[in-house]
Amino acid sequence: MDYKCTSPFEFILPTKIIYGCGVLKQLPDEIRNAGGSRILVITDPGIVKAGITGQITQLLEENGIPCSVFDGVEANPKDVNAEDGARAAREAGADCLVAVGGGSPIDCAKAIGVLLAHNAEFIKPFEGKTAATLQGPPLITVPTTSGTGSEITFSSVITDTKNKYKMTIKSPYTAATAAVCDPELTLSVPASVTATTGVDALTHAIEGFTALNSEPIGDAAALYSIELIAQNLVRAVNDGSDIEARGNMLMASMLGGISFSHSDVASVHCIAEALGSIYDLPHGTCNAIFLPYVMEYNMEYCVERYARVATAMGLDWESEEEGAKKAIAFVKQLTKDVRLPSFASLDPDPADFPLLADMSVKNGSNDDNPRPMTAEDYEAILNIVYNDR
Repeated sequence: MDYKCTSPFEFILPTKIIYGCGVLKQLPDEIRNAGGSRILVITDPGIVKAGITGQITQLLEENGIPCSVFDGVEANPKDVNAEDGARAAREAGADCLVAVGGGSPIDCAKAIGVLLAHNAEFIKPFEGKTAATLQGPPLITVPTTSGTGSEITFSSVITDTKNKYKMTIKSPYTAATAAVCDPELTLSVPASVTATTGVDALTHAIEGFTALNSEPIGDAAALYSIELIAQNLVRAVNDGSDIEARGNMLMASMLGGISFSHSDVASVHCIAEALGSIYDLPHGTCNAIFLPYVMEYNMEYCVERYARVATAMGLDWESEEEGAKKAIAFVKQLTKDVRLPSFASLDPDPADFPLLADMSVKNGSNDDNPRPMTAEDYEAILNIVYNDR
């Protein structure tokens, strides 16, 4: 590895992790431990329709914990969703938040907590790494997908609907008090979503490991995340009832979250966030589609790191260059094995590519990509991926 013992870094993980099949039943205890007595459950219509929200509200009611539900979270959560959720929390007199779902409800819940902590109406002023300075109410996260790792990160990505771009609120004050990670809640996730969220988790691990500001504890989490995904994603896609594969994917997603939240993401996310801003496309899908292409672009700048990724994937190699090429080939084949959609099938307009490229290069994570990228580089990748059908 390329670390020196004198290289300084900080590692903060404010969230208690409760992991395992059946641990959902511990949610009431975690709420009480956090001092919660009146709960706002934050979720989206899909989780309600799947019956998971009802399962959780019933559990809380059986344990004498009053709760209300806010299910107004959209995909790529919007500033207005967070602001509506904060009003719902105040109206309900909630002193504890429970976020149930994928990254969208969880990120939205973090933003709601920021608004409650600062007694604020609008989320825009809290963009960045320094604006959120107060601790919000306790937040318990309950992930139902294996992709974002948002349950244990301390950042929240929210769409600024006025300016049409994704802003990030990053602060330890946004972190969940506890994450209740029960693989059984992921059993009903469709194969297509399992695929895109799974490669999204792989993106977090690979970008977290190769970002210029990576650090050793996050690196260790990233490499184990990659190993678990390589061994379990295809299994989970092909057999959604495979609880071992589901559990390993949930663990991999969480480890990927630990990695990138203590490092950074890079150019794959820069593109995905631009696409989500303009087209409201699913973030995980965009990450998954672009990962192997950005890896190809980056390879000569992080050969040693990609070779380590190949080892984590279980691949043998004789030279680091061979290992790096094998890692990229593995990711390309994986996207085929789990039947990811093509970029063109999402119906982007090539006329928008210069705008998307400009948004990507202005993203705060662009500087941490291992290879420098200009707007022209982003536009070239957009065209390559669009034409590779």
